[in-house]
Amino acid sequence: MDLSRSERIYARSEHNISRAHISKNALKVLYKLQDAGYEAYLVGGCVRDLLLGREPKDFDVATSAEPDQVKAVFRNCRLIGRRFRLAHVYFGRELIEVATFRSSGESNEGERVLKDGQLLRDNLYGTLEEDVIRRDFTVNALYYTVKGFSVVDYVNGMEDHKAGLLRMIGDPDKRYREDPVRMLRAVRFAVKLGFDIEEESARLIPELSPLLADIPSARLYDELLKLFLSGYSLQAFEQLRHYRLFEQLFPETDKSLELEEEGFPHVFLARALENTDKRIGEGKPVTPYFLMAALLWEPLRQRIAQKVATGLPDYPAYQEAASELLSVQVKRLAIPKRVTIPMREVWTLQTRFKFRQGARPFRLLSHPRFRAAYDFLLLRTECGEIDPSVADWWTKFQDADEHEQKKMTQARRRQPKKRKPKKT
Repeated sequence: MDLSRSERIYARSEHNISRAHISKNALKVLYKLQDAGYEAYLVGGCVRDLLLGREPKDFDVATSAEPDQVKAVFRNCRLIGRRFRLAHVYFGRELIEVATFRSSGESNEGERVLKDGQLLRDNLYGTLEEDVIRRDFTVNALYYTVKGFSVVDYVNGMEDHKAGLLRMIGDPDKRYREDPVRMLRAVRFAVKLGFDIEEESARLIPELSPLLADIPSARLYDELLKLFLSGYSLQAFEQLRHYRLFEQLFPETDKSLELEEEGFPHVFLARALENTDKRIGEGKPVTPYFLMAALLWEPLRQRIAQKVATGLPDYPAYQEAASELLSVQVKRLAIPKRVTIPMREVWTLQTRFKFRQGARPFRLLSHPRFRAAYDFLLLRTECGEIDPSVADWWTKFQDADEHEQKKMTQARRRQPKKRKPKKT
């Protein structure tokens, strides 16, 4: 896109942002930096969301003050980061992130490190005009100032915002190569905001998706959680597959979804993501381990079936399949042990739902992961993997009183066959 456009200032009468909807602490940061002689603006997602009439989750500030100068203004400040040097200003539980204007050019101050076109470190400080073109999308490059309560726009971000368009600033090919995670961010913002990705910015994504292999697996895991725990996980999944990004994150799952069973496509993952979005919409918690267990279920199920077909019993088949699959998956996403351990429990507990007599049902009911495993069972039942009578029994069992539970778990005695009278 053309970056030679001049500054456009939208006066208070030309936008809908009100100080009443801005964090008081964010306003304090803006005023104090301004009073200290520095430029200071709200920028990024908070401005974008305020223009949409939404309540921002966080408030970020961009300033001409360098990190040490910000720290000198605020005693409640801590400097963090290596890749991007940032100042965090704390007000009790609220954190206001303050970043110095960055430059894309060469400078004697700070440092900028690139490898094979990918940005590894960026601490070159610059002006507001230079900071604009370092940002990713035009709708994220709008700056709100308390000086006149106006919005500053260098890249036609306001027009794209009104049109519902997500457009990369600068050459999309170069910007994606600098940081391939921008492709994931494009999908996340598109589904979250209900925006379309601009044609050129969208066209390159499938071609450049293999660049995600160069991103640290821990960073990809963090980005994945943002994508799938935003309340729009089903849409995110569909867009990731459309742009060939999903195969970079979950290669085994992507392969398994290509295979249909008896002419029917797999629907488990779509149902699981629908359920995730519903829970988030209702304000209910969603655990990363349940989400990850669902995202990897199809390839796991296929591995288990192969092992069982060779004569291996259910439980060791689950264990072996889980170990093999996770050893492959963690190379793409650094799923922490605090997530993989309960994932495996949810999976292996599926083998215990078939036991409904004696003491076994009581032991399963008392297991810390019973509820998650039961919810997983219900999803499998909805998709036709499990006989509905099994899920119905467990639904009734956990709600029954002790007397009824004992009655339900009693082994049925076989009635002796009546002997036929001997012929005389």
